[in-house]
Amino acid sequence: MKAVIADDEPHLAEDLRRRLASLWPDLQIVAVVHDGVAAAEILKESKPDMAFLDIRMPGQSGLDVARSANSNCRLVFVTAFDDHAVQAFEHAAVDYLLKPVSDERLARCVDRLKQRSEIEPDAVLARLQHLLATPTKSEYLRWLRIQVGQTVRMVPLEEVCYFQSADKYTSVLTRDAELLLRTPLKELLVQLDTDQFWQVHRGTVVNARQVVLAHHDLTGKVKLSLRDRPEKVAVSRSYAHLFRQM
Repeated sequence: MKAVIADDEPHLAEDLRRRLASLWPDLQIVAVVHDGVAAAEILKESKPDMAFLDIRMPGQSGLDVARSANSNCRLVFVTAFDDHAVQAFEHAAVDYLLKPVSDERLARCVDRLKQRSEIEPDAVLARLQHLLATPTKSEYLRWLRIQVGQTVRMVPLEEVCYFQSADKYTSVLTRDAELLLRTPLKELLVQLDTDQFWQVHRGTVVNARQVVLAHHDLTGKVKLSLRDRPEKVAVSRSYAHLFRQM
């Protein structure tokens, strides 16, 4: 049996490869790639029996890659979506791995792949695409996985004071840290609960539960005081109406 792993975070891809090798020694990992274009190419070239695909990758999404996969290739989606979305995927007869992947969950996935000979991916991919495009409240991010040196730090969304755009990355400001997330703010926005996280500037999204005061000056400019950060956060004129009553 041959498999391909595609994940844009190299350390997570390598961790999955290592753990699969331990759980399934006879499985041949023919390639580990880090973007959707490379994943589509290797699926076409090597025609693996299965593919572990991250959903959000540069170049092409895991869903786009899956659409071009050989019909005999069994697909395992790697996703950061929470249990409600994942349960919907499971009912549609394709497997998934929810990041961060536990040893027990990965072992169950391996058992399924060894036993299952048939899948029907088209309906599953359509449903995944719909859920990604229109997330419900239960599908919003609850955790961030942020690489710090050689480790991955899990940050609950409740601990985030605000997000700040940093070119192709996003600065994540918590009470006691400033961390760098390797996801553009534009991509992150669609995964956040807009009832809790408000965009207040083109490059700034604030946790509304952190806002304690809105300071209005004579020129109409607004700055926010947050519960757990010392600096004030500027609000652009386009979003000043959100704080008119404060």
